[in-house]
Amino acid sequence: MFLKDTLTRQIKELSREKPFGFYCCGPTVYGPAHIGNFRTFILQDVLRRALELAGYAPVHVRNITDVDDKTILRSQQAGLSLKKFTEQWTQRFLDDCNKLNLLSPHQQPRATDHIVQQIQLIQKLIERGLAYVENGSVYFRVAAYKDYGKLTQLSPENLRTQSTNSAGHVNDVDEYDRDNVRDFALWKAHKADDGDVFWESPWGKGRPGWHIECSAMSMHYLGETFNLHGGGIDLIFPHHENEIAQSEGATGKPFVRHWFHTTHLTVDGKKMSKSLGNLYTLEDLEKQGFSTDSVRYLLLSGHYSQPLNFTLDSLGAAQSALSRIEKFAHKLLEHTRTELSQINTSPTFPFTQWNVFKPTWEAIQNDMNTPQALGELFSSLPQVDLDTPGLIHEFRALLFLFGFKMAAPQSAPEAVLQLAHQRWQAKQAKDFALADSLRAQIQSLGWQMLDGKDSFNLVKL
Repeated sequence: MFLKDTLTRQIKELSREKPFGFYCCGPTVYGPAHIGNFRTFILQDVLRRALELAGYAPVHVRNITDVDDKTILRSQQAGLSLKKFTEQWTQRFLDDCNKLNLLSPHQQPRATDHIVQQIQLIQKLIERGLAYVENGSVYFRVAAYKDYGKLTQLSPENLRTQSTNSAGHVNDVDEYDRDNVRDFALWKAHKADDGDVFWESPWGKGRPGWHIECSAMSMHYLGETFNLHGGGIDLIFPHHENEIAQSEGATGKPFVRHWFHTTHLTVDGKKMSKSLGNLYTLEDLEKQGFSTDSVRYLLLSGHYSQPLNFTLDSLGAAQSALSRIEKFAHKLLEHTRTELSQINTSPTFPFTQWNVFKPTWEAIQNDMNTPQALGELFSSLPQVDLDTPGLIHEFRALLFLFGFKMAAPQSAPEAVLQLAHQRWQAKQAKDFALADSLRAQIQSLGWQMLDGKDSFNLVKL
């Protein structure tokens, strides 16, 4: 497996050193995750699946951030305890993950369950002269760590780093801009705004800073050096830069062998924003009649290192593409007299019997090129000989790789078919108002009409 490493900016072969630790920065649970978040989690999921198929045997850890500035503020606004507030949003996230068919991580630690490990890590940094106590808080001394900025590839001068323990020159917020680098908080002294959210520590009552959480949890489960760390591109700075500094500063060892970051999702060509009304959650799209499978497909249709533009029209195209895969699946099952369950189960790892779909697998091996892999898949389907030895096993591995689940074929009732033909005719006649009205009627009956170039498909919602 070859993958671009953010630290070196080069495509490198992933180390097969075992155990293969794979840490992913999970959600901060103060509200529902949006589709931009899920682009990162779905791409990480496909990478995990590819690692399984290639025999890397990854140990996948994805954390839950359940204490930080946002979770405390939002829980207070909701009138709930921090635990109760974050539990409900954690469950919402896990429900959405299940709908999108994400594999469960092997470990899913919560920050509030690892306060002891965070305190121990902070103590090591103080002992090494890389952190200092000020008014009950503990700060990382950026100037004392000479490699600060290596992931971002900016010098301390360009980062406008100010390292001093004088009042007013430390950074007490969890998230900040690149130009605001200062000594960042490892432990925050309790203040009135925190309410009843605090833990006892050698420095008094307080709570951890956001950055120390991931360092403590990742090293607790994967060791002081592990293979792969992933996250969205927005986490490179300051979060991952700070993770490296505090982890390597405490251990004196390399923290991560390979860094993997996914790029932003735009919506209708614009940055996602609540003010623009284009910040979609999975529930928003389901209410509009789109399947979660189509969301997964669409979020895989762009390369992880390039921005992907999301539109509602492209979701319909994604569902149409999935229907082509399902048609092939049903044809294969009928020809081989195989049960549906035989292709919806996980293959044996490692899987090396790539033949018909070898170009698809090679595209994944080469910097996880999911759009090329999907293109190779559709180039292969029309040419497949259904009598190819081992085809069922290979197709099962292919479905596992992308995380697609095939459903049993369903025929639309006559009433729906009639409406669909009427809508198709209205569209050809450019009577778009009537076409939209008929599409809505079709959806109200539990079906989605997907337009192709010369015909249409009907998919059960």
